[in-house]
Amino acid sequence: MRKLLTYLKEYKKETIFGPLFKLLEASFELLVPLVIASMIDKGITAGDRTYVLKMCGVLVALCFIGFITAVTAQYFAAKAAAGFARKVKRALFANIQSLSFSDMDRVGTSAMITRMTSDINQVQQGVNLTIRLVLRSPFVVFGAMIMAFTIDFRQAMIFVVTIIMLFAVVAAIMAFNIPGYGRIQKGLDKLLGLTRENHTGVRVIRAFGLENKEKEEFHKSNNELMKLQEFVGGVSALMNPVTFVILNLAIAYLIYKSAFLVNNGELTRGQVVALYNYMSQILIELIKLANLVITITKAIASGDRVQELLELKSSMQDGDDETFENTDTQIEFKDACMRYAGDSEDSLEHVSFDVKRGEKIGVIGGTGSGKSTLINLIPRFYDVREGAVLIDGKDVKNYKLEALREKIGIVPQKAVLFHGTIRDNMRWGNAGATDEDIYEALKIAQAEEIVRGKENGLDHMVSQGGKNFSGGQKQRLTIARALVKKPEILILDDSASALDFLTDKNLRHAIADMENAPTTFIVSQRTSSVHDCDKIIVLDNGAVAGIGTHDELLSCCELYKEIYDSQYKQEGAV
Repeated sequence: MRKLLTYLKEYKKETIFGPLFKLLEASFELLVPLVIASMIDKGITAGDRTYVLKMCGVLVALCFIGFITAVTAQYFAAKAAAGFARKVKRALFANIQSLSFSDMDRVGTSAMITRMTSDINQVQQGVNLTIRLVLRSPFVVFGAMIMAFTIDFRQAMIFVVTIIMLFAVVAAIMAFNIPGYGRIQKGLDKLLGLTRENHTGVRVIRAFGLENKEKEEFHKSNNELMKLQEFVGGVSALMNPVTFVILNLAIAYLIYKSAFLVNNGELTRGQVVALYNYMSQILIELIKLANLVITITKAIASGDRVQELLELKSSMQDGDDETFENTDTQIEFKDACMRYAGDSEDSLEHVSFDVKRGEKIGVIGGTGSGKSTLINLIPRFYDVREGAVLIDGKDVKNYKLEALREKIGIVPQKAVLFHGTIRDNMRWGNAGATDEDIYEALKIAQAEEIVRGKENGLDHMVSQGGKNFSGGQKQRLTIARALVKKPEILILDDSASALDFLTDKNLRHAIADMENAPTTFIVSQRTSSVHDCDKIIVLDNGAVAGIGTHDELLSCCELYKEIYDSQYKQEGAV
C-alpha cells in the first residue's frame, strides 16, 4: 500500500493544504467551549447581556470561518484523491497490458477487473478521508485533552485514561479487520468470476437447462461472502458501541466529580460545561475516527491487492532486435514444446517444421489437439518450454514484441469488434489507413457488401462486442481488420467457421491473389479450408501426426484421412 502513495507526488500541495485547513477548522472548534464557558461565567451569571451578545457574535464568526476552512479542505482532499485514483488506474492498466498471456491466465480476468474497479475505489475513498481526518481527529482528541488541562488538572486525567482506552479498542479492531477485508475482496473476485462466466455463457447454460445449478453455485458463493462480510462487519460494528460506552461512562464520572468541585468552589459552572463540551468533541471525533479506521482498513486491504498486481512483472522478457532479414525460410519450429502454467503435461510436444516465405499453411486436427497453441507461439503470445520458434532465422525471443507483432496479422477464434465506427475498428491495425485501403481489405475479406449495405458506410456504429452484426459478418470484418495492416504473416485461427463454403473458398482465393501475398496460416477443422494449402500440419494431442500436401496426407496420414472421409461423406466432394 505504501508504494501506491508515490502516485500522490503530483498532489503535494493538496495533501499539505487539505490537512492544514482541517487543522485550522479544528483549532476554531476547540475555542468554542472556552467561549461558552466565558459566556456562562462572565455574562449569564453576572446578567451582562451585552457580553452574552458579544460572545454569540464570536461563536457565529468561529462557525463561519470553520465552514470556509472545511469546504477548502474538502476541495483539496477530493482533488488529490481523484487524481491519485486516475494515476493508479492508468499505471495498473498499463501494467496489465504488458503482462503475458500466461500471467493473465494465472491472475484471472475477474481478479483484474475487481482490482481495477472496486479495489481502487476503496483506496480512493481511503485517501480522501485520510487527508481530511487523519490529522484532524487526533488533533481534536488530544487538543481537547490539553484544553482540559488548562481548566483543571484533576479532571483532565479522566481525559487521559479515556483516550488511552479508546485507542486500545481502535487498534485491536483495526488489527483484526485488515486481513478480514482482504478475504472479502478475494471472495468478491470469486463471485465476479462466477457472474462473468454466467453472463458470457448464458446461452449455453440455457441450452443445457442448467439455470438452477448455476443459481445454486452463485447463491453458495454469495452466501459465503455475505457470512464473511457479516462477521467482519460485526467486529467493525463494535467500534461505535464500545467507544460510546467508554465515553459515556467517562462523561458520567466527569460530571459526578465536577459536582463536588463546583460545590467546593474549585470549579465554575462554565468550566464544567467546557469540560463536558470537550468530552463531547472527543466523542464526535472518535465516531469519525471509527469510520475512518474502517475505511482505511478496507483501503489498506484493497491497496495491497492493487500493489500486488502493479508489481507483477511480465514473465516474458522483451527482446532488443527490431530488424528482420528477408530469408527464404520465414518461419521455423525447432523441436518446440509448450506447456500452460499449472499444467502437468505439454500442450505441444516436439513440433518441428519450416515455412517458406509466401506459403499457405493449413493446421488441422481434432478439438484440443493444440492448433491454437501452435499458432500462438508465432506472435509470441506464449513462450516455448523447450526448443525454439524462428522468424527470418532468429528466435522470436530476440525480437522486440512490438516489432514482431507489427509484421503479423491475427484473426482470433472469437471474432471481437469494439464500440465505435467500422472505420475505427478497421484502423486498429493501421492508424493511417485511407478509406481506399479499408475497402480493399473489406473486398478481400468478402465484407465489402456488408459495409456498402449500411446507410452510413464506414461511419456505421458498431455496438459493444459487435452485437449488431451476425457471426459471419463479424468474422469477415475481423479478417478485414487484420488485412488493413498488410501483414507479412497472416494467421486465421478458425476464423471462417461461421462462413458458408463458397464464401470461405472466395476468401482463401482472394488472399492468395493479393499482391505480395502474406505467408498465411489457416487453422480449421474443415479439410475443405486447407486442402489447397502448400503444406498441411495435422496435430493429434499436441504432437504432429503428419505434414504434407492434401494428396500426400490422404495416402500416408490415417488421422487426416479419417477427418477427410468423415467430412467428405457429409459435405460431398470438394
